[in-house]
Amino acid sequence: MVHSDDLLQQSTHFAFGKNWASYAELVTPAKIAEAVAGLKRLVGDEVAGQRWLDVGCGSGLHSLAALQLGATEVVATDLDPDSVATTRALLTKLAPSAIWRAHECSVFDLAQAGFGQFGLVYSWGVLHHTGDLSGALRAAAAAVAPGGLLVVALYRKTPLCWLWKLEKRFYAHAAPRTQRLLRASYIALYKLASRVIGRNFQQHVAEYQSNRGMDFAHDVHDWMGGWPYESITPAQTAQAMSALGFTPVRSFLDTRGRLGLLGSGCDEYVYRKA
Repeated sequence: MVHSDDLLQQSTHFAFGKNWASYAELVTPAKIAEAVAGLKRLVGDEVAGQRWLDVGCGSGLHSLAALQLGATEVVATDLDPDSVATTRALLTKLAPSAIWRAHECSVFDLAQAGFGQFGLVYSWGVLHHTGDLSGALRAAAAAVAPGGLLVVALYRKTPLCWLWKLEKRFYAHAAPRTQRLLRASYIALYKLASRVIGRNFQQHVAEYQSNRGMDFAHDVHDWMGGWPYESITPAQTAQAMSALGFTPVRSFLDTRGRLGLLGSGCDEYVYRKA
């Protein structure tokens, strides 16, 4: 796995927060309901009565879902100030009387931030964008209280991850016009692939649902610009979590065995701290 001090700095990252701020304008009751259902799929009823830590809060949608499922307190953190501002705006509007706070904080600074430990630490599609995936896993795991849950989603390693790493590094720092051209090329390839497998592309876009709540257009931008980028196999994840003293509760794995031509999906894991 790549470790670079430079990659740990937000200034070297893709502008995830701006993309989330744009998406947050599209949040509807239906999207909130999807987020709640997705969270229940992962952890059932275990959110109720727990302190919840959202590492990489993005739009704040899943922090809102945690509050709706009975979390006693939500602490939402993100390295990107735009994500923190978006989360604050969303929770102020939709959960004004709940107990929550949003902080600009790197996963690597959680121990120094004084937040304490949590019954449930959630980080969906974030830790592989930190510049040090293994270190980020350790930092997130340290925030889990004994007996608590760690919920993470991590990019599945594919044969073409090396190519996407090059693409993301370029795209993240490219001019907006160049990014638009690259997105158009990707979508054209996506349409072709849809035709090959007999999928109606327009219907797919209209009904598109990502596990983080994004629509198709925002998700494409997020995927193509997601720098820094790392990926990991389920076996590597299991080994890392076992070494940290966690036992598996459940997982939802991408079993399609893809080459990675159009990208990699996320494997979802729920682990309990012994």
